[in-house]
Amino acid sequence: MTLNENLGQWSEMLMFLAALVYVVAFVAFTWDLASHSRATRRAEEATRAESGDAAVGLERVPAGVAAGGAGADAGAGSGRGQEGAASSGRAAPGYPEDAAEQTGVGTRGRGRSRAEKARLAGQTADDAMLYSGERRPAANVAVAVMVLAAVVHLAGVVTRGLAAGRVPWGNMYEFCTTGALVVSAVFLISLLFRDLRFVGTLVSGLALVMMVAATIGFPTPVGHLQPALQSYWLVIHVSVAVMASGVFTITFAMAVLQLLQGWRERRLIEGERDRMPFLRLVPSAQALENFAFRLNAVGFVMWTITLAFGAIWAEQAWGRYWGWDAKEVWTFVIWVVYAAYLHARATRGWTGARSAWLSIIGYACIIFNFTAVNTVFNGLHSYSGL
Repeated sequence: MTLNENLGQWSEMLMFLAALVYVVAFVAFTWDLASHSRATRRAEEATRAESGDAAVGLERVPAGVAAGGAGADAGAGSGRGQEGAASSGRAAPGYPEDAAEQTGVGTRGRGRSRAEKARLAGQTADDAMLYSGERRPAANVAVAVMVLAAVVHLAGVVTRGLAAGRVPWGNMYEFCTTGALVVSAVFLISLLFRDLRFVGTLVSGLALVMMVAATIGFPTPVGHLQPALQSYWLVIHVSVAVMASGVFTITFAMAVLQLLQGWRERRLIEGERDRMPFLRLVPSAQALENFAFRLNAVGFVMWTITLAFGAIWAEQAWGRYWGWDAKEVWTFVIWVVYAAYLHARATRGWTGARSAWLSIIGYACIIFNFTAVNTVFNGLHSYSGL
């Protein structure tokens, strides 16, 4: 089929324009977090000021009145004893506070005591990740810009395919640009069901990095497919791999936020100063972990299909299902890492930072498989196009 180089140039221009729009979306999402951080600090300063005024007012109360009130309260409370302590939810004298306020622990022992929950009240977003009535104009603008970027990006991917007369994922440039589109699409579709705007900064930033990497690191003109790729299995195998990579990119971003939020929660429980108030827009670390676990389970199924379809395609192309090629080995390594993640969290109780780091390691293996394996290692899967 004849190549349309003019249409290929249009595709490159659309890709460049999409990258610029992603920059605007990234700035808007970041501005939303920054503005919320400033507003949070102003509210905290106002609260401290009001608390200080109240304390001054208490100091002006006559000592006799205060003492009388205290004595009356003490006399009234002496008859209640531990019953009052139990009804108020506080520990009775002689008992540890956490022992009295410990609630039923959550999944795999990740629950918190009532005292810890009280200290974290209002410090994180709703764990259900539902939309609230809070006004966030910068976030709304960022989502609108992200939609525009995805539309322009889709036009660039489609024109690339039309210019080449085939599906547009035959080399690293096309895989990277299509993967960035899938990341954006997964994020935008998820926004229809959950308020995930808190992860918009990382998602738009990752999409931008992928676009820049494709343009600068893997520039490839429109061309025909190599003979080994001229199969209908390219559409099936690579499309599923792209979707799985897009899902894993979202879970990687959530794992990073989980680590930051977990560190922040520990500081707040210990009574230290909140150094990342913008994370009030983000759900708790446990909610992020639970949501990422479900997404990773979906991505793992897709990656399993990728591995199986790749073996079938290899048998048709080279007469064997498995040949220990570098690409095959690292695809299997990625499968093992995410299988270990799911197994460790579901059956061994690996929660918190350990599960987050396993998810991050899995994504690092995907990046290594896409970059180093395609460009450094020689093998039958050397289709970088460089």
